[in-house]
Amino acid sequence: MALNRRQFTQAAAALAATGATPLVFAADTLKIGYVSPQTGPLAPFGEADKWVIEQMKSAFKDGLTVGGKKYAVEIVLKDSQSNPNRAGEVANDLILKDKVALVLTAGTPETANPVSDACELNELPCVSSVVPWQPWFFGRKGDPAKGFNWTYHVFWGLEDVIATYTSGWKSVSTNMKVGGLFPNDGDGNAWGDKELGFPKPLAQMGFTLTDPGRFQNGTQDFSAQIAAFKGANCEIVTGVVIPPDAKTFLTQARQQGFRPKVITLGKALLFPGAIDALGELGDGLSTEVWWSPSHPYTSSLTRQSAKALAAAYESGTRKQWTQPIGFAHALFEVAANALGRARSTQPGDVRDAVAATSIDSVVGPVKWGGQGPFRNVSKTPLVLGQWGKGKTYKNELVIVDNAGATNIPVGGKLRPMPAA
Repeated sequence: MALNRRQFTQAAAALAATGATPLVFAADTLKIGYVSPQTGPLAPFGEADKWVIEQMKSAFKDGLTVGGKKYAVEIVLKDSQSNPNRAGEVANDLILKDKVALVLTAGTPETANPVSDACELNELPCVSSVVPWQPWFFGRKGDPAKGFNWTYHVFWGLEDVIATYTSGWKSVSTNMKVGGLFPNDGDGNAWGDKELGFPKPLAQMGFTLTDPGRFQNGTQDFSAQIAAFKGANCEIVTGVVIPPDAKTFLTQARQQGFRPKVITLGKALLFPGAIDALGELGDGLSTEVWWSPSHPYTSSLTRQSAKALAAAYESGTRKQWTQPIGFAHALFEVAANALGRARSTQPGDVRDAVAATSIDSVVGPVKWGGQGPFRNVSKTPLVLGQWGKGKTYKNELVIVDNAGATNIPVGGKLRPMPAA
């Protein structure tokens, strides 16, 4: 039997008179989905997520008002297990079973791309990060003339990482011969692409690139690549590999007497744990820095500076700060800001609010439609960092080149790898 409004009000009053607590209706809870690699070889990308989500529970404890109505906020975290198929499955679960209003995702193309695809297909807004925009956009068969309808991305691009790496390399005396490690995955295929990736701009700048070809993640033998680099007398090694593969390559290179002057790798060298696991091989390695305590930005949500956010993570976890903290936090900044402006929790209204976002976040300004190559991409700044023996921690990351973002201060200069 359906109750009319008067009967419903009377029933609720009678329930209140008995001292019983009326049920909280599910419709009054707003769910935000979050997908990242919590396990598997890409797990370092998701290491800080649970801490960030706990912080967000505090930030959202009083709820969020959307379209004039207040909602309790529930964050639903799903593990992609570093597997693209799994990432797509859990994204579908969030959309179809959990009925989330918005999906956030981060952590390489193997997670962000299938999650974004699931949201595009199901017409639910999604904000992604921690993938250079080319493998995110073109890896998903994006059409520059059309863009995407439901999926938005915030990160830097290959043009930024190429400019950042080469600016640093030019400060060290080398023969400008570069060995490239590009695996057969979303990042490797984009970074090694003759048109979109490293080959063309390196040649234009006078660098000679030796690319021995694609290899599978989890490779146990890099002898062929090392032989090719030695044969070409490469004094610089670059590429984009997962942490276990970096350890295998670096260990075998040392065993086989290959000691380049500069080793700058994307992805693998971002995390303190990966560097600590390398022992003495970690000293002098360089990598891109997308976020650090030195970044001069403040959260629009918690008003914490980048330095304060990193310090809160370290005191809360007893672990060293790690770059994904900033972007996981910034995704929730976007979510809170967009939902607060949305006319309702309906997918189209949330999507329109996401598209109109313009905030100063803890990773820098976020704005779609004008701050990137396409309307679905908002670019963030990038600098170069180098690992060395630390004061507080075993190894610490120092910013050594800021040509791409001069407002981010440097703490030193790029030094050659230690000689034998």
